[in-house]
Amino acid sequence: MTPLAVNPSALPAPRGYSHGTLAGNTLHLGGQTALDADMRIVPGGIVEQFRQAFGNVLTTLREVGGEPRDLVSVTIYLTDIPDYQAHGKEIGAVWRELAGPVYPAMAGIGCTALWQPEAMIEILGVAVVPEERLVRPEG
Repeated sequence: MTPLAVNPSALPAPRGYSHGTLAGNTLHLGGQTALDADMRIVPGGIVEQFRQAFGNVLTTLREVGGEPRDLVSVTIYLTDIPDYQAHGKEIGAVWRELAGPVYPAMAGIGCTALWQPEAMIEILGVAVVPEERLVRPEG
């Protein structure tokens, strides 16, 4: 089984990484910050950054026929855990809006900085997509 890169055209073109890597029917989702299509971190704070970063993760997942319910693990890196906790209800509402009532194994990890200096959050994950929905990228 050769791993296949998954790079949706809706996301900024990656350089030196892939947005996802499909191995069999397991999709390893690369870390997504709140970059928009113009390669800028969205303004407005942690809730808006969560929406964009998680939306980027879901864009990669959907590229191979996946759905939020296919997520088995999500890791969230945060530069300010208290800020995330203070906005937990709002972030939870965004999660449910984008993914529904699906809650995979999760971890929140504090860090001092992310790749883009203005990024407050980075989300990565793992999904297992059923074969009957799986769309393999060419390559």
